[in-house]
Amino acid sequence: MKEKIIVGWRETLSLPALGIKSINAKIDTGAKTSCLHAFKIKAFTKDGLQWVRFWLHPRQKDDSEVIICEAPVIDRRIVRNSGGYEEKRYVIRTDLQLGTEQWSIDITLTNRENMAFRMLLGRTAMRPRIIVDPDASFLLSAGGDNI
Repeated sequence: MKEKIIVGWRETLSLPALGIKSINAKIDTGAKTSCLHAFKIKAFTKDGLQWVRFWLHPRQKDDSEVIICEAPVIDRRIVRNSGGYEEKRYVIRTDLQLGTEQWSIDITLTNRENMAFRMLLGRTAMRPRIIVDPDASFLLSAGGDNI
């Protein structure tokens, strides 16, 4: 295994296959799954498979930029948020780029309009690659430009 990546509690990352060049994420060891802000979530069939189309605002506190994404659905799961509320969410798999490293992760889709971060990177996506320094922010990027 390669040397582990040390990240801060928040980092700027990209999801290139979804066309998301830059999004700030909370690196959340308390969350099992990763999630991405999405609205207008619409399921459809493509080549006999279930896909999902969704819209998102990649920048926190800024609804001026909209990205429309499409991805195959790999699952639907019930996820309990930090407030204890359960929600059935679509799950997609896509590539994550963090610093110079890139790997595939599963992400649930939910509306995070009122949350501080448009994305959470959960511990399942971190294993076995990441160590989190809770005192640091944006160790792998200039970061913070879209907060």
